Amino acid sequence: MDVIVQNAAADGNNDITFTVKRSDSERAKKILDGLAASLKAESVSLDKKIGKVSVVGVGMKSHAGIASKMFKALADENINIQIITTSEIKISIVIEEKYLELAVRALHSAFDLGDPDYEKESIT
Repeated sequence: MDVIVQNAAADGNNDITFTVKRSDSERAKKILDGLAASLKAESVSLDKKIGKVSVVGVGMKSHAGIASKMFKALADENINIQIITTSEIKISIVIEEKYLELAVRALHSAFDLGDPDYEKESIT
């Protein structure tokens, strides 16, 4: 498990979203389906058409504007961010899988990193 997000709605319901490697996704869904009733979950869903892109660096703490530069680069390419998580040294986003390569290229350009050596690891 990597990205974990909890959203609380005004009606008192909570949504919990998390990512796992694609190779673990069916197993994770099966486990959650088995737990759904005891958790009083309304539903369990699986999306295999997403991917994660991260901007990582120790300078994140001391350099203001990294997040805005990242989000602007993605917005300029009309890439919708579905999930955002942050830590002291990393900003990760979850987007539609079909935009992964475009997102990586846009971020490399925005941060003047040159042509990316693109490698994709699937998550769900």
